[in-house]
Amino acid sequence: MKVIMSGNEAIARGAYEAGCKVASAYPGTPSTEILENFATYDGVYAEWAPNEKVGLEVASGAAIGGARSLTTMKHVGLNVAADPLFTMAYEGVNGGLVVVTADDPGMHSSQNEQDNRLFAPHAKIAMVEPSDSQECKDFMKEAFNISEQFDTVVLYRSTTRVSHSKSVVELGEREEVEVKPYEKDIKKYIMIPAHSKKKHYEVEERLNKLKEYSNNCGLNRMEIKDTKIGIVTSGISYQYVKEVFGDKVSILKIGMSYPLPDKMMKEFASKVEKLYVVEENEPYLENALKVLGINCIGKEVIPICEELNPDIIRKAICKESVEENYSIDIKAPSRPPVLCPGCPHRGIFYAVSKYKDNIISTGDIGCYTLGMVAPLSVTDTVVCMGASITAGLGIEKANQLAKRDKKVFAFIGDSTFFHSGITGLTNSIYNNIPIVTCILDNRTTGMTGHQENPGTGKTLQNKPAPMIDIEKVVLALGVKEENVKVVDPYKLQQTEEAVKVAYESREPFVIITKQPCALKKDVIKRRANMFCHVDSDKCKKCKACLKTGCPALKFKENVVSIDKNMCNGCELCKQVCKFDAIEKVGE
Repeated sequence: MKVIMSGNEAIARGAYEAGCKVASAYPGTPSTEILENFATYDGVYAEWAPNEKVGLEVASGAAIGGARSLTTMKHVGLNVAADPLFTMAYEGVNGGLVVVTADDPGMHSSQNEQDNRLFAPHAKIAMVEPSDSQECKDFMKEAFNISEQFDTVVLYRSTTRVSHSKSVVELGEREEVEVKPYEKDIKKYIMIPAHSKKKHYEVEERLNKLKEYSNNCGLNRMEIKDTKIGIVTSGISYQYVKEVFGDKVSILKIGMSYPLPDKMMKEFASKVEKLYVVEENEPYLENALKVLGINCIGKEVIPICEELNPDIIRKAICKESVEENYSIDIKAPSRPPVLCPGCPHRGIFYAVSKYKDNIISTGDIGCYTLGMVAPLSVTDTVVCMGASITAGLGIEKANQLAKRDKKVFAFIGDSTFFHSGITGLTNSIYNNIPIVTCILDNRTTGMTGHQENPGTGKTLQNKPAPMIDIEKVVLALGVKEENVKVVDPYKLQQTEEAVKVAYESREPFVIITKQPCALKKDVIKRRANMFCHVDSDKCKKCKACLKTGCPALKFKENVVSIDKNMCNGCELCKQVCKFDAIEKVGE
């Protein structure tokens, strides 16, 4: 049967058909849908882990135990999971172990543009790289075979366009792979120095075998056509090359991108007159060719930053571009991301914004990054998951050294707190560093599309789960009870009072806001008939309500109004108005 699937759906299907039994991951765009789809199949176990390191460690344990196992993550997630990845490269596997890294060229939803192909040679593990949905499925099955045949972790690299584009996939049957027997083997699975030294030699020997396999397997192929131009490419770039050139050039399509097929690369280069390398971001393939002594043209003409597309390739190699078939005079307006109407994070940011001349605010990865946007303009820094608290601690120490009288507020979400914020808060308490940690609990993992987390009471496979109480965790870590405030961010006075007490505190302080995301389906249903309305007779046009930054509020032709189709009646603007000019409609 043939169906249309996104790359992520096909990756999940490939894992299912390969007999994968255990999957653990943390959601992160563009990888999230893999686990969401895998979890729907019968006979598998799938879970959301608190972070990527935990996800890989769970999958590693399952693989050691003999089950084919999978973990998935976005590219920056592999940084978090690098510790177990590099050690599992030495230990090897029992059941197959595949690690999906979904890279994000163009940074559609990411803080950097790192190219995770470089992880494979660094960790000394095999790597495969599909270019369409059919390959996403087929390469996943092959990845598990490679993993078990060569006793290695396999890095499976996708990118945003491969993960989110759709194409036809021919489905197959699930291969029921039995869980392999587990046998105690401390020299294989305990990496003390004495064992690791010997394992390193095995890793190098394994890489030689993998290189031979790469030269002869069907994942890499030469498409010999006109030999005036040859192009070495992989992943989504292969699709762009085919769109531009069709069968007018010869192509070496790389599907197993580590170890690279050195013999095949040399053979291909010998068949063409002029060799180009088309790849997004780092000159990974280009450098490998040049190390082999092969002359090629790559980043001299192909951009290193952002995504490629057919027109970029056409201009770079053919020195021409396609004329537009039509054009319009109207330019689409800029639409920067903002906190949604009714977003529960707005209340705490509004309350803190009154102190913004006297504070430094450290942000984190999630919707609350948008606390940086005017008119709230609260957030000063964002580094990586969990870094709001730890960077805040560092800034506080710098403030003390510089004798700066600036209070540090750190903002982090519930899912991110479970991911990597707990350790930072522990450090704050242990070293008695007096920053304010604001944990914004919106009962979901919001920015990646409403996935469950340890605080929501449900698992990935929709089973009831203990709801981990953030307040109890904070108190258990040692924050004094009087220094913990739990507030409803829709109640402005309550929130402002908590912020004032926190601002004046000289000890580690935590504010927990509790209100579900305004875009959750049950919230939308419950608040469907609620909205706020401006009484124009009472409105003094002071614009105080506009300082909340709610996109439902409008000021046009000297009139303040609220778009009732956007508003969900959170009443923050109503509480800000000093003239009772805003009223709520519906209950």
